[in-house]
Amino acid sequence: MESLNEKHLPKAIDLSHHLSELSKSRQPSPLKRLARYWGQPGLISLAGGMPAPDYFPVSVLSADTLVKDSFALVPTEKSSSPVSWFWKLFGSGGSTKKERTEHISVPKYASSPEDVNLAIALQYGTAQGLVPLQKFMKEFSSKVYQPAYENFAVLVHAGNTDAWFKAVSTLCNPGEQFLVEEWTYPSAMATARPLGMSPAAIKIDGEGMRSDDLRKVLSEWDEKERGAKRPHVMYTVPVGQNPTGATMGSTRKKEIYDICVEYDIIIVEDDPYYFLQFGKYMPKSERVYNTPRATKDVDEEAAYVASLAPSYLKFDYQGRVIRLDTFSKTVAPGSRLGWFTCNEVFAERLERQGESSTQAPCGFGQAIITQLLTKQWGYAGYVRWLRGLGTEYTMRRDFFVDSLYEEFHMTRTVATQGAWAGSTAYIARPRPEDVKALTGRDYADEKHAFGEKPLFSLVPPSSGMFVWLKIEFENHPSFTSPEDRAELELKLWTALAEANVLVGPGWFFAAADEVQKEAEGHLRIAFSGNSFEDMKQATKIMRKVFVEFFRPT
Repeated sequence: MESLNEKHLPKAIDLSHHLSELSKSRQPSPLKRLARYWGQPGLISLAGGMPAPDYFPVSVLSADTLVKDSFALVPTEKSSSPVSWFWKLFGSGGSTKKERTEHISVPKYASSPEDVNLAIALQYGTAQGLVPLQKFMKEFSSKVYQPAYENFAVLVHAGNTDAWFKAVSTLCNPGEQFLVEEWTYPSAMATARPLGMSPAAIKIDGEGMRSDDLRKVLSEWDEKERGAKRPHVMYTVPVGQNPTGATMGSTRKKEIYDICVEYDIIIVEDDPYYFLQFGKYMPKSERVYNTPRATKDVDEEAAYVASLAPSYLKFDYQGRVIRLDTFSKTVAPGSRLGWFTCNEVFAERLERQGESSTQAPCGFGQAIITQLLTKQWGYAGYVRWLRGLGTEYTMRRDFFVDSLYEEFHMTRTVATQGAWAGSTAYIARPRPEDVKALTGRDYADEKHAFGEKPLFSLVPPSSGMFVWLKIEFENHPSFTSPEDRAELELKLWTALAEANVLVGPGWFFAAADEVQKEAEGHLRIAFSGNSFEDMKQATKIMRKVFVEFFRPT
């Protein structure tokens, strides 16, 4: 069978007409032009104005890092019963768990220029990143994302929000619009709007952006009505869609890519949650965690990569995808480090922008992560780490939804309308004992049907870090019209906050004004960062607040 490197892939087509006027005006940094000579043997550089590494006050940078197989590959049940002390002592939700570590260090000077060293990492560097890190990122993108064209490039950035700022200002001019899911990452919109660029919202469903609505918006675009020419850039979070947690599969991605080819659209693929893919949620009573059988004939790395929803890069034979990767979710947000994968023309312009803005990301972060990835773990070790990380977040997703199950009367159905049409949804009502405590009845209150009508519904996320709740405000006793949702959402959000549970209000995630009213009536809840005990306590508080909020007057 022909390997990836043996395939005869096409080269990216010329997409330079997508560059913004600002991007086209950027010239190479005069000082950075000298960088091409830095590796020249015997070079004595008196040109750069760089401080002497001898005066860097750090002689060795060292860390004790978790071993690559710190986390199991098969989820285990996290109990929310009174014996949760067990998990506090021995589970990943507790603080006393014994960690297995390995020591790594980065010296100030190294015997080989290929080795990571502080004399280079802490010096003024190029916007491409440390050379060993560049090589690792290139190999990783090639093996995992498998771009469908030959001449792709990689370069570093300071996290995906920084990357989106660089991408949108490289591609768009003030007054232009860009395509985006109707509910999306708020900071991406906050980044673009001050630049004079505005979003054009595309409807979503259980897989994220809808290809049929994308085609409809593009084919029916009216410049006079919209106040801008048809967009030529798309911003999308296709895995762990923020805030809904949807995962876009290969068929939908191929449909959208083909539309983007037809309408000459550049896809900016913001994918921080790519390796947090869980699959479908199943209630605890039906859940089975199967232990995979290890055989000598199975390439576990390749099988894992094949099991993931593919990146848009896998369909990108023209070089029209700019992929944003970050170590924020797989190593640590404070590392402020990630990378672009894109065609060489866009990479060159992004590099010029980096030279005159962030330059290179922090050398301390680059040094430790590069040493960890290239010397300690390698490609296979990092893949093993990612597999275990995905398992950990799968358990978190399952535990949080299980906890909602315990605190509310949950029923399962297939949604028939709205963004969740066709998806398996879970409907939450008050538990019978809560109905009786508040109404004195064993059945629904006749006036408000308290206990019969839902409080909220959700589609458990198939990836990412968030649960997106749809609050059924029409069942609130004071609800009279859709205009009431905004006020009721604020009241519910405030009640939760005052009870010490802080969540994201739905309107934060509305991409455009016309989506605002639809976003009202939602809450985004993160299950990613708290202990299992805290998550269980949060669902208990939610039960109390929701039942009191919806109680009959």
